[in-house]
Formats: sequence, structure tokens, C-alpha cells
Amino acid sequence: MCGLCGEIRFDHQPINLDALSAMSHSLIPRGPDADGVWQQGGVALGHRRLSIIDLSAQGAQPMVDSELGLSLAFNGCIYNYQELRAELEAAGYRFFSHSDTEVILKAFHAWGADCVQRFHGMFAFAVAERDSGRLTLARDRLGIKPLYYAPLDGGLRFASSLPALVAAGGIDTGIDPVALHYYMHFHAVVPAPHTILRGVRKLPPATIRVIEADGRQQDRTYWEPLFETREEERGYTFEDWQAVTLDALRLAVKRRLVADVDVGVLLSGGLDSSLIVGLLAEQGQTGLNTFSVGFETVGSEVGDEFQYSDLIARHYGTEHHKIRVDSSRLLLPSLPACVRAMSEPMVSHDVIGFFLLSQEVSQHVKVVQSGQGADEVFAGYHWYPPMQGSADPAADYANVFCDREHAEYLRAVDARFGADDYSRDFIRRHFAHLGAEAAVDKALRIDQLIMLVDDPVKRVDNMTMAWGLEARVPFLDHELVELAARMPAEHKLFDGGKGVLKAIGRKVIPSAVIDRPKGYFPVPALKYLRGEVLDMVRDVVHSPTAQARELFRPGYVEELLREPDEHITPLRGSKLWQVALLELWLQEQGI
Repeated sequence: MCGLCGEIRFDHQPINLDALSAMSHSLIPRGPDADGVWQQGGVALGHRRLSIIDLSAQGAQPMVDSELGLSLAFNGCIYNYQELRAELEAAGYRFFSHSDTEVILKAFHAWGADCVQRFHGMFAFAVAERDSGRLTLARDRLGIKPLYYAPLDGGLRFASSLPALVAAGGIDTGIDPVALHYYMHFHAVVPAPHTILRGVRKLPPATIRVIEADGRQQDRTYWEPLFETREEERGYTFEDWQAVTLDALRLAVKRRLVADVDVGVLLSGGLDSSLIVGLLAEQGQTGLNTFSVGFETVGSEVGDEFQYSDLIARHYGTEHHKIRVDSSRLLLPSLPACVRAMSEPMVSHDVIGFFLLSQEVSQHVKVVQSGQGADEVFAGYHWYPPMQGSADPAADYANVFCDREHAEYLRAVDARFGADDYSRDFIRRHFAHLGAEAAVDKALRIDQLIMLVDDPVKRVDNMTMAWGLEARVPFLDHELVELAARMPAEHKLFDGGKGVLKAIGRKVIPSAVIDRPKGYFPVPALKYLRGEVLDMVRDVVHSPTAQARELFRPGYVEELLREPDEHITPLRGSKLWQVALLELWLQEQGI
């Protein structure tokens, strides 16, 4: 787990080493252990290292293999690297390190860019070929690791974070009108390749981009889940699906133990993270470090789930760490740093929770497993059951998912951003795509491939990496995701959602964390804006910078300020916080 950056020139102009240095400096939190730079001809790579596998200098990056003529900068972890190494050694390849990084280099030489098909893991990488000047960029199947890029006159820059590209300078930092529409409808999710800035794009998940030395580029999508039961699985009972899912989840959790350092768990006390702890205990893990965070209650909104995380910690005898956040003492002072750590603005209330939790966790371990993805893979959200039998799935999904109607959007933004209903058009196109016939499966697919990537997954990556902490997500093991996609929807929707997962849970962990109302990672102070938090929000939206930017119509902003509690999205977010957060993020990025 690290941070990478680089530049490729197509016009024979020299690489901007100052820009490369600025990007690398911006990525220090992602990789505090070491740094490196490599340049040859029209390509340069930079890297910041967080040492997890092969802690020696032999694992440093950018990694160069002169014999093969390849150089690599890589962010992530390949969990099956040892098996792949054995296969490559049998084919005659010689290794100088014990890292997964070198396995990628050899695998790329042996199998080309299709090597990604053999990887179990999370990754974003750039491979430069010495003899051709070709550069290959690739991102993992579910977008767990980020990769942003900025087209230049005569070239291209890329980095693990958007702020790194901003730090390098020379890009258009104006607001992308399509992205703004997505942001205001999908609770800040902006689907790839767009970002909120016109001059920055992001490589979509499961994508390989090949860039030739003369600037020609070609993208290829190499993976997508198929929501169709295999012939040999058609006779499976509910119990059969439980058995194969439990086997796949056990393997996913085991794979994510690969490290030369200790691995902990982010324990919310819900089914998903509790299952991870239970399966680790089942596999013989003892003295496991677990971590939880909680906030104060606001009104009737309880701010923590410690009673459940404590139950799991006691049951398995973990070394449990709790962080309690007081809004005035910790939340408000930490918000600017949290917002700066966002590669893109993220309105989910629990972003600050992950930020503060990661700060605490990083003092104990360098790697954690986390339960993100289970709801999107196994149908845990409330909007899935109503999709069954829908006559107009795209419209029904938009009604329960979108933050506002298009008419309200036009009232909210300045006239120069008012245009077509990009968000609902996007939903309709995605739902029309082949490979998922049932309405529920269409909703699960868009959530897995779009919403999950740019909300829960990005949130965990950004906030953990802000403190040099690696987070691994076993529920996003691609084989487990493929299995869940093939499972009939009724098994996932059973028992109020996540039926198969709940049934598995009752065999592994105490039922008290399963048979209870669904919890979230609550930060009530950012949902119900009051007191000092509301004062801060008012200062942000009334600031001279915000007034000069003219993103939002003053009348709409004042409407939200008058009664913030009355303007809550269908998914229980604050519309005022959404508006303020975008402005705050732009200001924290120096835009």
C-alpha cells in the first residue's frame, strides 16, 4: 500500500521534475516509509512506500528490472503473490526480492497486461517499457485502489490522489458541470472518468489503459460480474448457498492476512466486521487488535454502537481500542485535515469517523481488515427489496437513491451549471446494460461498480491512507463478488436483506449483533447541524471565496440555512452539509 505518481511526454519535451516532486510530496501520508523516483526518456515514475511485504530495501519502488526492460510503480497488495511467484520461477524467472511488487513485474513480462486476470488483490500500477516507451496503467476490478490522471499539452500526469495532481499545477481546476450534477444527486458519488474538476479524470475500475510513446491510447475493461446462475448451481438450496458463501468468505479473509506486519480489524459491531473477527478467530488468530469509534448523541440519534463492538471484543478476547469523539473538542478541529485528505469531496457523515479512527489505529498496526462492501454485494440496503418486480427499475431506483429532483437541482446551482438530467440518464444507461436482468440485480450492479467504488471504498482508502494505514476489504474479494452475483436474489433479500450472510453469521458469531436493527456509522453532528458545527458551515457558505465562486444560488443556500433539519436527503444526509462540504473541499485544496 503506497502512493504512486508519474508523467509521460509525447512531444519530446523534458519531464517536469518539479511537478513530479510536488506530487510525490503530496503523497507522503500514503507512503511515509520511503520514496523513490525513476526516469527514462519520456516517462518518469515516482513512489511513496508503506512497507507491508518485504520490508527490506529490495522491495523499494519504483522497481526496475533491467533484464526485462520494465519499471513499475505500484499501490496495493497482491494476496496470491507467493503462488504466482512459484509459477513464474517454474517458468525460469529469477527474483531479487520477496515482494509482491516484483511478482507484478515478472507477471507483466510473462503474460502482458492480461496478468491482472491472475491477481487476487487490490491494485493500481504503472508499468513503463524501456524499448517501446509504452506505458500501461491498470486498476483493480472493484476500484479499491485509486488512480487519477490529468491530460497535458503533449503529455499526461497520473497519481494516486487528485490533490497530488492539483499540487503539480498546470491543470484546469474549474468545476465539471456533469460531475456537479452527479455530486448533487448521488450523495457526492462522481462516476469515472469524471471528477469534480474539469482538468482531472480517474481511470475506471477493472480498466487497463495502454499509452504509446506517440500519445495513442486504448482502454480495455477486463472484468465485470455476471448476474446469472451457472447451470451446475441451479439446483442449489438456501443451505447450499450458505455453504459455498462461507467457504468463499473464509478464503477471502485468509488471503488478506498476507503481510510481514500485524493485521487488525475495524470493528463497528455490525454483522460484517464481526464476521471478519469471528472467521479470523476460527483460523487461529489470537491477540487480535480491534478498533471502534463513536460520537455523542444528538437528539434521539445515538452516536455509537459500542455495546455491540464490546460484545464481540469480549467474546473473542481481542485487544479492543475505542475512540470517543466529542464534536467540539475533536470533530471540528479535525475537519479541515479530514477534508484535505479527501481525493474528492465526500459527504458521508462517517468520513470523519474513519479519519479519526485511522489516526488511532495507525499507532498500533499498519494493516486492518474492514467490512465495507457487504451491503452492496449481499443486498443489505433498504432500497433493494422494493426493486423486486419493478416495472421501471431505473426510475424506481432513482426515486429512492437520488438526493433531489432535477428541478430542485436547477434551483440550487448557478445558471451556468443547469443542463440536462445527467444523473438519471446515467442510471438509465447503466440499467439497460446487458448482464443483469432482474431489477434487484440491476440495482446491485450499479451499486457495486459505481456507488461502492466512489463512496464506501474511496472513503476507507482516503481516510486510512491519510495516516499510513492499509485497509483490506474481504467482502470485495472478486471471487466472492462473482459468487454473490450468481446467487438468486431471493436468498440475498431474505430476512430483511443479507439473508445468506445473516444465516452464516449465526453459525460463527453471537446472534445479538445480527438480530437487531441495522446500524450505520453515525456522526449525528454532521446530519443535524447545530451549534458550533452550524456556525462553521454558515461561515464557509458565506465566505468571500464561496460568494465569488458562485456555485450555488444564494436563495437556495439561505433556504437550507434557515431550517437545516428539514432538508435531509432520502438516504438521510444533510443537503446543507453537501453544499458546504464541496466549498470547504475546494478551499482546502487551494482552489
